[in-house]
Amino acid sequence: MTTAPVVGSQTIATVERAADVLTLFARADDATLGVTEIAQSLGLSKAAVHRILASLRSRSFVELHEDSRRYSLGPASFELGLSYLARIDVRSLAAPELAWLSRETQETATLSVLAGDGRIYVDQVTPPREIVMSVPLGQRFPLHAGSSSKALLAFLPNDEVENYLQGQLRQFTETTRTEPDELRRDLAQIRSRGFATSAGERQAGAASVAAPVLDHSGRPIAAMSVCGPAERLAAELDHAAALLMESAARVSVRLGHRPKADT
Repeated sequence: MTTAPVVGSQTIATVERAADVLTLFARADDATLGVTEIAQSLGLSKAAVHRILASLRSRSFVELHEDSRRYSLGPASFELGLSYLARIDVRSLAAPELAWLSRETQETATLSVLAGDGRIYVDQVTPPREIVMSVPLGQRFPLHAGSSSKALLAFLPNDEVENYLQGQLRQFTETTRTEPDELRRDLAQIRSRGFATSAGERQAGAASVAAPVLDHSGRPIAAMSVCGPAERLAAELDHAAALLMESAARVSVRLGHRPKADT
């Protein structure tokens, strides 16, 4: 009969240090790091860093660039990240946030996902009150009208935005913006403040505020919104926007997004 070896505190510390090194690579602005940088950032000796890197390199979690003697993440790290991302369902991640938003604002909270040059609603939570807004799940909408649409469009790469603005922009109501220059100004403001608003742009009498959900590359893949009757939501717009940005940011982090630090 054999006895399984006991994992000692030294082994646990080694694992923790290796995890710290990998996390440092993942969050660094530079794709490569040197031994001295790692040692200084983590408060470790160069000898300890060399040992950790050698172990990670033997399992392809990091790679050594012989010319510069600097290290970068290796294919095993990439495979691990892809495996995690493949198992993420934005609808499942957002579900508790939608419930929280609806409860805190007493309005309808929605989730839309980017679909080609449009978006579709995939989930909503409505509050227990007499008059509420309800959205059609599964129906496709363009990206220039409504807060969820503009929250997605604003954070797409510039070439995709410009390509979209060159297409036919449908007028839904009297307040729908269809002039490309007007939309460019609107999208710039959305990028600056981090959320979009709409008052009757797609449906008369309705208002909403929305924020994007960003993936690990910074690309918008979904938008979360709070919507309700225009007059009622107007009084709570700032409060709803603040809660919404917090909630969307939490989902984005779960998707691997790392916001850039303010400079």
